Amino acid sequence: MNPPRLSIAFLFLLSWLGVFAQTQFGGFRELLGVPFSILPALIAYSALTHGLWTTTALAVATGLWVDSLSASKLGVSVAPHFFVALLLHLRSHLILRDQRYAQFWIGFGSGTAIHVLVLLLLSAGQREPLNGWATFWQIPLMSLMNGIACPAAFILFDALGLAFDYRPVTQSSFRSDRQTVRGRHDRIH
Repeated sequence: MNPPRLSIAFLFLLSWLGVFAQTQFGGFRELLGVPFSILPALIAYSALTHGLWTTTALAVATGLWVDSLSASKLGVSVAPHFFVALLLHLRSHLILRDQRYAQFWIGFGSGTAIHVLVLLLLSAGQREPLNGWATFWQIPLMSLMNGIACPAAFILFDALGLAFDYRPVTQSSFRSDRQTVRGRHDRIH
């Protein structure tokens, strides 16, 4: 079953707004010491509910959007976003995606994996480490943020689907208490 185009457009719009929020909400960064980042949760949602092409396009787009607004090299975030999205998409038939606690842990794990992989890629060519003691606080906090955002994404997109999607008829128009008898004079009993 293909997701509706409105859902895909809204997913990309929400991801773009997530990148914007990551750079514009300085108060959140000053208060907690981490940027407002819900992109791993949106990528996890896409990997579990949409096709491979949509998920790949979202992972590449969000990776490029994040890198274009950060101090890191362009394209560094694409590989971690894509790797997590591909891994979740390939195993989506094994994941309890309809359970809220599973959605939380999927978002938490996606947030952890993407941020750790980006940190490893950024520090691969450096002589001095890029991480410090603050990293041990930042990664779990961003993972917790994505753990909360992932079930919220499922709830939001389910509500969007109920509001705008076509719902197939679950009842048949055939009535079992009626019988059509064909003969000389058609009768319905």
